[in-house]
Amino acid sequence: MKIGIITLPFNSNYGGLLQAFALQTVLKQMGHEVWSVNRRNRIMPFRIKVLSSTNRLIKSILKGKIGVIRSWATAEEELVIDQHTNRFLSENIRTTDFLKSEKDFEKLVRFKFDAYVVGSDQVWRPKYSPRLTNHFLGFIDRTANHKRISYAASFGVDNWEYTPEQTDECKKLLEKFDAVSVREDSAVKLCKENFGIKATQVLDPTLLLPKEEYIRLVEKDKMPECNGTLLTYVLDKSPDKQEFIKKIISETGLNEVSIMPKSLFRDAGRKKINDCIYPPVTAWLRGFMDAQYVVTDSFHGMAFAIIFNKQFLALGNTKRGMTRFTSLVKLLGLEDRIILSADSNLTKRLYVPIDFEKVNEILKTRQSEAFKFLSDSLK
Repeated sequence: MKIGIITLPFNSNYGGLLQAFALQTVLKQMGHEVWSVNRRNRIMPFRIKVLSSTNRLIKSILKGKIGVIRSWATAEEELVIDQHTNRFLSENIRTTDFLKSEKDFEKLVRFKFDAYVVGSDQVWRPKYSPRLTNHFLGFIDRTANHKRISYAASFGVDNWEYTPEQTDECKKLLEKFDAVSVREDSAVKLCKENFGIKATQVLDPTLLLPKEEYIRLVEKDKMPECNGTLLTYVLDKSPDKQEFIKKIISETGLNEVSIMPKSLFRDAGRKKINDCIYPPVTAWLRGFMDAQYVVTDSFHGMAFAIIFNKQFLALGNTKRGMTRFTSLVKLLGLEDRIILSADSNLTKRLYVPIDFEKVNEILKTRQSEAFKFLSDSLK
């Protein structure tokens, strides 16, 4: 069967790239011809209405002629920043032609897909979907004979963010789906309450592949060993999280390694663009392979600590949606691994070992359920 996967636009998000790789790999191993829809999100500068007398000043600032750091990267600068992650995408994920805008989804008809799979990640969160109906296959003729499936689709949060109009439109589209699965237990409830749809909870795609699949990628790139044993993958580097990490370093004596750019473009600017380059995806994976301990506020950071059977603590990330964290740890019996930076029981929590034999048994069962869902849905 020829399948088109619709996920979030590709960027330098390691988790986003690896979940896309994992879902495509699983479907290929099941014997299907698989493509992922290729698009990107670019953060464009906002437009300012100015008086004619200030136009020249504004233009000078935008062109970098005045000593003001431009906070966004141009398309050319993004190619430098994303050079390694773009290479991973081109070498490991089969994609369609690049879609320049959300309107271009209608051009996918020329691929003559037999089925569309929507997912995974936060594809059903309005703030991440410029045209939300595309993630409910609204661009397909409603009478067309395509298989319509969602795999581990996520709303990102456990509260309802849709407008009444969005709810009504997406409900009608979802009713056309042959099978609906979501990533969080809260999403099962949201689908029932707001769409009247029964959804199945399944694992994130990254958790469907054995660690050997990721090790193979690292070995193919000949990625050298990491020089640190405490891997910190923190997306929102607040002062309290930085202080928390310092406490862990002091407590354990482990050498910290962070697989992230030295700076973000909005802080460094074009003169220090080399500091903004994202390390290779395989360097990120190597960090998990070699770590003794992982500290992260990322859902996929937590997922890969589990995949590689590493002791970890996950810092609660309410900004990015806590239900993504709590749903997974509840599924695997790891509720005690979620921690707040102000937690007074740090020392005790730090040294409580994870029983990965038990975790892996649960994962094995959940993986079988996920494979069955995909197999049954694509018959």
